[in-house]
Amino acid sequence: MTKKKTAKKKNNRRASQKSKKTDYNLPANLLKALAGLLILLLLVVFTAFLAHQLFPLSGISKPGQTAPQKPVTRQHDFTKPAFEIFPKDESSPAYGIPEAAMREGMPMVAIIIDDLGYDSRIARKFVQLDAKITFSILPLSPQQKKIAELANQNGMEVMLHLPMEPFEYPEVNPGPGVLLVSMSPDTLLGQLKKNLDSMSFIKGVNNHMGSKMTTVSSTMYQIFSVLKKRDLFFVDSRTTKESLCKPSARLLKIHFGERDVFLDHIVEPDSIRKQIKRLLRIAVRQGEAIGIAHPHQKTYKVLKEELPKIKASVRLVPASSIVRIVGL
Repeated sequence: MTKKKTAKKKNNRRASQKSKKTDYNLPANLLKALAGLLILLLLVVFTAFLAHQLFPLSGISKPGQTAPQKPVTRQHDFTKPAFEIFPKDESSPAYGIPEAAMREGMPMVAIIIDDLGYDSRIARKFVQLDAKITFSILPLSPQQKKIAELANQNGMEVMLHLPMEPFEYPEVNPGPGVLLVSMSPDTLLGQLKKNLDSMSFIKGVNNHMGSKMTTVSSTMYQIFSVLKKRDLFFVDSRTTKESLCKPSARLLKIHFGERDVFLDHIVEPDSIRKQIKRLLRIAVRQGEAIGIAHPHQKTYKVLKEELPKIKASVRLVPASSIVRIVGL
């Protein structure tokens, strides 16, 4: 009995110690369980956050609602830029008429079609007019090479229609390749050279918009210095009376001309016909004149109708036939 009692006491002591040991380890096991739950909770939160970033609620469509499309990223913005911003007084008598340049024979008229580069079909129609019309093409436009080649193949002169900053910028954007007054000289000249190199067959340049840029003599000196090195002429579209292009051209002695009339600042047949008559009167008075038009269907139709009268009154010539070094 004594041995049994002794064994029983030992067993009771071991059970007591085991119970104490289990009680002692209980907090550690609980901590491990809590840590596991915390990690799991963090994973759930992180997964929910990641899912919200990749699939925002605004992109989930409701029943019967079309899910919004993701914007398409393009390498170049080929959105067709606005046509010219015309001077408010374009319908008044011409201003800034260059000194008289009467020459033997019929007066000369150059008609420049601006803003080409986005529609080769209308360009082809102007080519089919069978007249010495000058094409001025926007740089970095989607069909510039095709239109330039078309003009060159048909014996038509090609110009670069150089986008320049207007007073209305940035509300009105002249489009790809624009030259801004705020650009550093290196940036401005780099963009200018890129624009010039983007197209073949060009003989000269005229400004697209640029009412602000053309009033800053320092930037015009920089632009004209490049044109002089490349033996390119410049026609001032005269989008502002305050233009300083002419004195800048005189200083750098580049071949230069000025727009006398916008033919289609109002895109209506009667107005276009009126502007053509105005262009012819100026040409007769001073011996030569430059008119600028745009690739409108109505402009094409009126020019086609009026060409016999135009050819009977003046000699249509490329723009290069009228430009000259200022003062000579």
